Amino acid sequence: MLNELGWGEALDAAFAAWRAKPGHEAGRVVVEFNHLYRVSVDDGDVEASLSGRLRHEAERRSELPAVGDWVVVRRGADRERGAIVAVLPRRSRFSRKAAGNVTGEQVVAANVDVVFIVMSLDADFSLRRLERYLLLARESGAVPVVLLTKPDLDADPVARVVEVTTVAGDAAVHLVSPKLGQGIDQVAAYLGPGRTGALLGSSGVGKSTIINRLSGRDVQRTREVREADAKGRHTTTNRELVVLPDGGMIIDTPGMRELQLWDATGAVRETFDDIAALAPSCHFADCRHRDEPRCAVKAAVENGTLPADRLDSFLKLQDELAFLERQQDERAQLEEKRRAKVMGKALKQHLKTKRR
Repeated sequence: MLNELGWGEALDAAFAAWRAKPGHEAGRVVVEFNHLYRVSVDDGDVEASLSGRLRHEAERRSELPAVGDWVVVRRGADRERGAIVAVLPRRSRFSRKAAGNVTGEQVVAANVDVVFIVMSLDADFSLRRLERYLLLARESGAVPVVLLTKPDLDADPVARVVEVTTVAGDAAVHLVSPKLGQGIDQVAAYLGPGRTGALLGSSGVGKSTIINRLSGRDVQRTREVREADAKGRHTTTNRELVVLPDGGMIIDTPGMRELQLWDATGAVRETFDDIAALAPSCHFADCRHRDEPRCAVKAAVENGTLPADRLDSFLKLQDELAFLERQQDERAQLEEKRRAKVMGKALKQHLKTKRR
């Protein structure tokens, strides 16, 4: 069972310390909803919650289990229920900044081999949003693949593919029509025994239909969206890992209302490879491509070889990442002060007790 879900030697070694403990076994999170989980283990599925110790010791939300994670489950007398006591090391994780004002990392999916970025050729289409998805997909450690859906809604879908390819860099771009079953074989080719994919994109772009086609059955509900603005309510309400007939796996995710970056600095060069290629020709080695003189990037915009909105997007993302880094630093400082305060109180209590 575990081998079919992608279990391997590295995971086996990571689990070694737990193997001798009675009642503890390895499993993979297949459903997560408000810190309640369904975990697939060797003999079936277990409904699980977080152990008190794991919840207490996790310093960040990102250290808690996500769909796709391999975990250690402690099962009691009721074999259908258990507690997750540990998360085994991840080989990849797709993260974003948690929605709202909280500065924290939210892991959307873990241990993914390929991230399918799904965008429809209607009012949902946005190259700027695609850039953000590409940044996060590359930072995750998985291979990004772009799927363009609803080609019948665009007057020239082939031209759209060319347009997207210029932004996608080395990421493959496929034109698919899940509703008609077209292009599903191209998607399936990236999967296979032990391999995991994740579908990311807005609501109503066809993610659930892709899963249904890959599965050969209606695993996920689908719902039409309004043609006028391509908006609709979320079809998928929780993250779920679906095992496919050929042995591969796919993770569906709810349509994201917010897609705020989380530490995607390392993937900027790959996503904006056109700007990265121009940068060495700038007069200043540390050119920010803003107000500096003799900037090769700005010159490319002026002569029409680089789209102005491409540079604008790059600069906005740089500003967002810089702001996020400052927030993270401030949060780290506050957390350090909190720890010092807790340790100080504990020390005072210890000395007070010792004097008695």
